[in-house]
Amino acid sequence: MLAIIGAVVVATVFPARGSADEILDWIVKIGIGLLFFLYGTRLHPRDALTGLTHWRLHLTILAFTFVVFPLLGLALWPILPHLIGDELASGVLFLCLVPSTVQSSINFTSIARGNVAGAIVSASASNLLGVFLTPMLVLLLMNTSGDVSFSASSVITIVLQLLVPFIAGQLLQPLIGRRIAAHRSLTKFYDRAIIVLVVYAAFSEGVRQGIWGQVIWWQVVFLVVLATAMVALMLWLTGSGSKRLGFDRADSIAIQFCGTKKSLTTGLPMAAVLFDSHAVGLIVLPLMIFHQVQLMICTWLASRYSRQDFI
Repeated sequence: MLAIIGAVVVATVFPARGSADEILDWIVKIGIGLLFFLYGTRLHPRDALTGLTHWRLHLTILAFTFVVFPLLGLALWPILPHLIGDELASGVLFLCLVPSTVQSSINFTSIARGNVAGAIVSASASNLLGVFLTPMLVLLLMNTSGDVSFSASSVITIVLQLLVPFIAGQLLQPLIGRRIAAHRSLTKFYDRAIIVLVVYAAFSEGVRQGIWGQVIWWQVVFLVVLATAMVALMLWLTGSGSKRLGFDRADSIAIQFCGTKKSLTTGLPMAAVLFDSHAVGLIVLPLMIFHQVQLMICTWLASRYSRQDFI
């Protein structure tokens, strides 16, 4: 948590610009690819196949992402414009419509000793479906000025950056799986380091857009409090709901960490397409704040689960 807060502060004061931003972008992409390669080497192919066919788990996570979250956004909509203005209120509704994160959802599931195979499949499916579902939900529930674009590049990026390295790791698992498992402390450190790097890259983007100059300080405080309440509510709903549905500990952890996340890296380019350029900064600010709050809370929760035998 201290590292995440430090990344936010450093990005605010010293954001990556120019060539440094391009280098950082490649480092993040390579780092995430290596992360999923390591996941592939650490999972037995039998466990990966079980995760792929666990349809109840995947449907539950998708329901929280694309049904429960949008309903929460709609419930907040009548009051938020009067409190923080139309654009920030639209941003809160928009964050409820974007897909789940991939890397951090799986990172936290791994740290908490949950169902990593199921989390990989569910988080990847959320992003793949989100390419189509999020713009459709935005058009249905919000006013937009942009044309909806179902870009094949989004699908290709997910496949090349996440699934291909994971499959490569699976193929090499019989050869190097035991060696990777013998260095668990290093892989755990790498899991956390990637989260911190993603936070820095995301906040650097926001600072370059001049996001902090467009809001009043109390609006930021309100959004932080609101994001904290939303994350806490969704963690409670996913945790209690998964138990009521009869999922075991590992599955419940995957549901919590995949069903409560919202992807900043997916939401930013979608917002740039769907909304007026002058409004994008304010519309994505709630998502930026929610993204950091969810990482901080889930970092604490995953560490807590890693030290427990039961939720």
